[in-house]
Amino acid sequence: MSDVSIEVAQEHIGLVTLHRPPNNYFDTELLRQLASAYEELAESDWCRVIVLAAEGKHFCAGLDFAGNGGQDIADLYRNALRIFAAPLPVVAAVLGAAVGGGLGLALSADFRLASPESRFSANFARLGFHHGFALTVTLPKVVGSQSAADLLLTGRRVGGVDALALGLCDQLVDEDQLINGALAYAASIAASGPLAVRAIRATLRQGLVEQVRLAMDHECAVQERLRSTADFAEGIRASAQRRDPNFTGQ
Repeated sequence: MSDVSIEVAQEHIGLVTLHRPPNNYFDTELLRQLASAYEELAESDWCRVIVLAAEGKHFCAGLDFAGNGGQDIADLYRNALRIFAAPLPVVAAVLGAAVGGGLGLALSADFRLASPESRFSANFARLGFHHGFALTVTLPKVVGSQSAADLLLTGRRVGGVDALALGLCDQLVDEDQLINGALAYAASIAASGPLAVRAIRATLRQGLVEQVRLAMDHECAVQERLRSTADFAEGIRASAQRRDPNFTGQ
């Protein structure tokens, strides 16, 4: 797999790394590779916990709407659903920004470690677009419904310290120690009984995959409708030009 690598980071810990620096934009192929990596590790006889990391400046900036605007969103989400369905616990090391669908990817993990310099944003509304990647389900579960509404409707950016207070991340470490911190966090899980860990995680996430599937079906339908609007085109232009959008409701 050219965009996703797997390595044995420590005993019982698999390190999965995205390789599309600097922003690690995803598309259907990258999510397919990531889901396959998770499934491969789940079928191995050694891996108990996955650490998800990314090469480059940012964890993941989601889908590149300017460069990959023609992606089949339904196919993309079919592979995203495989990521949610994988049975091993995942610790995400959120270096830099987790934006849009990248935030959705971070929230597909069980735990997130970040640095004070990390940034989180559900920026869809600032693009004149509807959120995706099952943020309908995952964001309220993590931060509560009121904070989720705030983040989704404003599209505001949250730094690492505020993200910890909100619950978007579980621990802050120095940026240069992020991978080591995630590995240490994963090791504390890997030290538990592997059969118990899988069983407990399955119980905690009971019904989640079906909720995610239904949410993605709805999100996909609304995204397809909004993709053709003038506001979405303006949102993409404004983002590329690093200016505030001028939405007209059209």
